[in-house]
Amino acid sequence: MGYTIRSKLLAAPIVISAFQDSIFFCLPQVLGRVIIYPAYLGDPPMTSRVLFFRQSALFLFLSLLFTSLLFAAEHFAVKIERDVSVKMRDGITLRADIYRPDADGKFPVLLKRTPYNKSGSGHDNDFAREAASYGYIVIIQDVRGRYTSEGDWYPFIHEAEDGYDTVEWVAALPYSNGKVGMFGGSYVGATQMLAATAHPPHLAGICPAVTASNYHENWTYQGGAFEQWFDESWTSILAQDTLNRSVQKATNARIGEDVLPLTTYPLFNLPAAGAVNASAPSLAPYFLDWLAHPAYDDYWKRLTIEDHYLDIRVPALHIAAWYDIFLGGSLRNYAGLKAGAATEEARKGQRLFVTVGGHAGGGRNIGDIDFGPEAAKYDETEITLRWYDFLFKGVQNEFASGKLITIFVMGPNQWRQEDDWPLARAKTTRYFLHSQGPANSSRGNGSLSTSAPVSEPADKFTYDPGKPVPTTGGPLCCDSVHLAPGPKDQRALEERDDVLIYSTPPLEHDLEVTGPMRLEFFASSSAVDTDFTAKLVDVSPDGSAINIAEGILRAKYRDSQETPTLLTPGKVYSLAIDLWATSNVFRAGHRIRLEISSSNFPRFDRNLNMGESAATSAKWTNATNTILHDAAHPSALLLPVVP
Repeated sequence: MGYTIRSKLLAAPIVISAFQDSIFFCLPQVLGRVIIYPAYLGDPPMTSRVLFFRQSALFLFLSLLFTSLLFAAEHFAVKIERDVSVKMRDGITLRADIYRPDADGKFPVLLKRTPYNKSGSGHDNDFAREAASYGYIVIIQDVRGRYTSEGDWYPFIHEAEDGYDTVEWVAALPYSNGKVGMFGGSYVGATQMLAATAHPPHLAGICPAVTASNYHENWTYQGGAFEQWFDESWTSILAQDTLNRSVQKATNARIGEDVLPLTTYPLFNLPAAGAVNASAPSLAPYFLDWLAHPAYDDYWKRLTIEDHYLDIRVPALHIAAWYDIFLGGSLRNYAGLKAGAATEEARKGQRLFVTVGGHAGGGRNIGDIDFGPEAAKYDETEITLRWYDFLFKGVQNEFASGKLITIFVMGPNQWRQEDDWPLARAKTTRYFLHSQGPANSSRGNGSLSTSAPVSEPADKFTYDPGKPVPTTGGPLCCDSVHLAPGPKDQRALEERDDVLIYSTPPLEHDLEVTGPMRLEFFASSSAVDTDFTAKLVDVSPDGSAINIAEGILRAKYRDSQETPTLLTPGKVYSLAIDLWATSNVFRAGHRIRLEISSSNFPRFDRNLNMGESAATSAKWTNATNTILHDAAHPSALLLPVVP
């Protein structure tokens, strides 16, 4: 057992490991409150003036001497510089806030490049002050076209070059020691990954949290379907600053000073008095470009991370979350860089940390579920600092343990370290779909078992785009007030006849599912195109049905994300839906359940069943969709079962 000690009087953290003989010693009264974090998540924390650890008698004297010297180290006051300018290679000026130790010497740099306002987040400011007090320079920069920085905002396209230029600028600052790390999540994670593909010489590490690996497949689209809720809600958030910048440019009281009567004074100097152009072409042309490029074409290929893992040369801590909208991308980034980064050092330097909520929420209560006190221990600030303590300061914490993976296991609600991802000991187990009549709704008789089907009737349902299955929880972003994310009870949806339900009998023993999951199935449709959705659900003895994971497939993209191919109505196809991954223990007495339908709206846009896109068409038709499960068509849910 080990502990990382942080105190306001420590310039750097200490890690104390447990040995055999037990002793006590007291810190000097002057130290006040000392926070002692577990070096390995899951060990109990301590907050005290008294440390208890195990030592030999000989080691006690050396430890007391060494510790007294460390605790005498200076705590850094923090100096803040606002709106520091730097020119990019094309002459555009970006601005940043710098938090640094108010002391002589050179320090490592932690850089965050954000579209969300460098000065607007209390969390960012708290992190910056804390990290600077422990001997880091923290620089938070508004990316191009956002808030205090010049230029026009268009997601992704400038982040590689601007990231390179910014990294090299901060490395050359007089108080920098030349080591630059990056941190942050979501789009801020994208700024790290894109900068890393340009391999600036002084970038020494990254810490991308809950972000994507491909800005087509696991950002804007999934399985060929448009991520409507995320794309629209995120764009609306981003457009607010773009609108504000437009209004600021059109504000000049001198222009309206002669207007009479005064009640008609124009607040803004816009083309039509009082009118604001809030259209997508004006404020978010990129949103229309996303809709215009539903296939994986050259528009997306220039931005993808997955095709450029070989260009990345730095170690990375990838932070993911089971209910996060970018879970699939985070897992791909870890696996892709571990296998294909530019150098052996970079390949060996990949780590993965998977928590519960991500964009779906933090803390112990996420959605309808209380994940217990262990979930509440997750602190992204602390994890980020521990990563860079290890990487830049040589602190021997959990990242030096040899364990590459830390995951939160839902059910027992505990943290666990693993050697790699996916788990080598997990066995892919096929749970075959069965029914002896309609599997429609919770009133049907669909079932799951490990026995292969022999002769069974197919299950059919009608998908009406005018009455789609409503999104209920799941991996959502970015407006939880109007559409709540995370684990939610699905029973209301299971009353619908356009939802097929297949369940195991109550489990006799706990069953752990940890790893990637997919549905392999056989289906036909009366339409030339349609969607198929799949949802893994944990059903409690009281009947509550909690979503664990979900996925979608737009049928015309069944063979290729680049070249869509319409269906032949009535023809049976072998299809697959990627359910990404989870770590969940289905408790004894619970049921494993699979829901199949053809919509999950508004998370995904509705398939109109006519081969046309909802981006440009408003016409639809109903589809009769059929799921086959017999000896010739053994549809199955593939789960990684941990023995």
